[in-house]
Amino acid sequence: MTPSVLVAGIGNVFLGDDGFGPEVMRRLPPSLAGPGVRLCDYGIRGVHLAYDLLDGWDSLVLVDALPGRGCPGALHVFEADRESFSSAPGLDAHAMDPVAVFAGMRALGGSPPYTVVIGCEVGTVADGIGLSEAVAAAIPGAVTAVAAAVARLSTPVREG
Repeated sequence: MTPSVLVAGIGNVFLGDDGFGPEVMRRLPPSLAGPGVRLCDYGIRGVHLAYDLLDGWDSLVLVDALPGRGCPGALHVFEADRESFSSAPGLDAHAMDPVAVFAGMRALGGSPPYTVVIGCEVGTVADGIGLSEAVAAAIPGAVTAVAAAVARLSTPVREG
């Protein structure tokens, strides 16, 4: 059986580099989607993502902007710590970050799937549309990282 993978871009395109996730989703080749793989730009719809995760996905690839740590445009790929992410209380319809999504999912009675985060350190999240030069330059690498994660996560595991 082929594992199911949800690729979710999150972020606010009206807050500069916070639009990283939606921009990566826009650049992904449509051929990446297929049996067991869904691509979706959730933007700021955290509750929608939490509900969709209740459908029993085996894996989640979360594409998001990361807080700046002095290196705008730096790309990071890591496994999410789903337990600490989901420890926040309640369901907040206005919050859109992995902590809020996983907490919302727990509040709805679910548990987060194995999650890989592909994120980029922001340069600015000031009001405005468009990515900074450094973050825009990270988009091709992020697209490659998403494709690699999907290939790895959607490969059937042989028992035997």
